[in-house]
Amino acid sequence: MMGNNREYICFSYDLIGNGYFQKLTFVVIIYLSCFLISQVGGSIHEYQNQSFIRRSNYFFFHGGSEGLYASKLHIDPDKKGSSSSSPEDNHLNGKSFIRFESITFRRTKESAEKKNEMQQKMGLVEAIIVEVKDREKIGGSYLHSAAICCTPYLSKDGSCKVGEVIIHQDPNNPYNPQRMQTFFEGKNEETTMVFQTVEVNRTGMYYLYFMFCDPELTGLMISGRTVWRNPEGYLPGKMAPLMTFFGLMSLAYLGLGVVWFLWFVQYWKDIIQLHYHITAVIGLGMCEMALWYFEYANFNETGSRPMGITLWAVTFSAVKKTVSRLLLLVVSMDCLSSTSFSGFHGLWCCAANSWRYNIQSSPSWSDVLCLFRSTWAG
Repeated sequence: MMGNNREYICFSYDLIGNGYFQKLTFVVIIYLSCFLISQVGGSIHEYQNQSFIRRSNYFFFHGGSEGLYASKLHIDPDKKGSSSSSPEDNHLNGKSFIRFESITFRRTKESAEKKNEMQQKMGLVEAIIVEVKDREKIGGSYLHSAAICCTPYLSKDGSCKVGEVIIHQDPNNPYNPQRMQTFFEGKNEETTMVFQTVEVNRTGMYYLYFMFCDPELTGLMISGRTVWRNPEGYLPGKMAPLMTFFGLMSLAYLGLGVVWFLWFVQYWKDIIQLHYHITAVIGLGMCEMALWYFEYANFNETGSRPMGITLWAVTFSAVKKTVSRLLLLVVSMDCLSSTSFSGFHGLWCCAANSWRYNIQSSPSWSDVLCLFRSTWAG
C-alpha cells in the first residue's frame, strides 16, 4: 500500500511541478470556446465589408476558388419560366454553378459626391470567373503589355475598352473567362449586383475575382455571398471523393468490429487486458470514420462545415491515434507479457514513464523504480 501511494505521489508531483494541469485547463477552455462557433464557411463564400487590394493599375478582391465538375444536366429554357420552379430549383440537381447572392458594393462618400446626379453607368466593378489554366487570358499580355486595365493607348486598335479589365476571348471558348459588370448610378453610395447564376460546363479549378480600374473608387467595400455547387452537392471537387472514402471505412470498421466481437465471445476465457484496449481502438476508429462521413455529408448538403461535428471528428481521431500508439508502445516494451500485469494503472504508469524517457536525457532512479514496479509488481 505504501508503494502504491509513493508511486502516485511521485507521479502527481511531477505533473504539478511541470504545469501540466494548467496546460490541460487552458486546452479545455479553448476547446469549449470553439463550440460558440456554429459553422465555418465552405462552398458558400461570404463577404462582410471587405476591401479591395491595389495592384499596378487595377484593384481586385479574391472572391474564392473551388474545384468544380461540369454540369451533368443543363438548364431547360422551357422550364425556366414555369411557376412550379424557382431560380434556385432550376440550378440544383445535376448542375454545377456559381451563384451571386446579394452582392453589394459601397463606395466612399467623397467618391459619390464627385459625380453628377444624372450620370448613369459610372464607376464600373467587374466580377470575373476564370479557370486556372486560362488566367493568362486576363491582362494585356497578348497585346505585349503588363497592364491589367485597358488604357487609351491599348484601346486604339479596338482590342479593349478604356476602364475595363482586359480579357482575351478565345473564339473556340468565348465564355471563359466570364465577366459580369455592375455600375454605380448618380451619387448613390451603394450598388447591388444582379442576382444571377453562372453554370459551369467544363470541369476545372475556378477562381472568382472582383476588379475595378477607376481610381476614384478607392476605398470600395464588398458585402454579400457567392454559392459554389457541384452536380452532386456543395463539396468542392478535391473533397468530393473523401465522403465516399469515409463511408466505406465506416463499413470496414463495422465489419471488423463484428468479427472481433465474435472472436471475443468465442474465446472469452482467454481474454487478457490487452484485448480490451484493442476493442477500444476499434470502437474509436468506428466512431471517427462515422463522424468524418457525417461531417462531409452535412457539408455536401448545406455548403458549410458544422463546427460541432468537425470538432468531435478531430477529437475522436486524436484519441484513437493516442490510444493505438500508446498500446503499441506498451506492447513493444513487453509490459503486457507478464501474467502479473496490474491492470490499467500499470499500463498508464508504464506508458507515462516511457514518454518521459523520450524527453529526458537521463532518467532518475525513482523513474526506473516506478517503471519496474508498475510493470512487474502483482
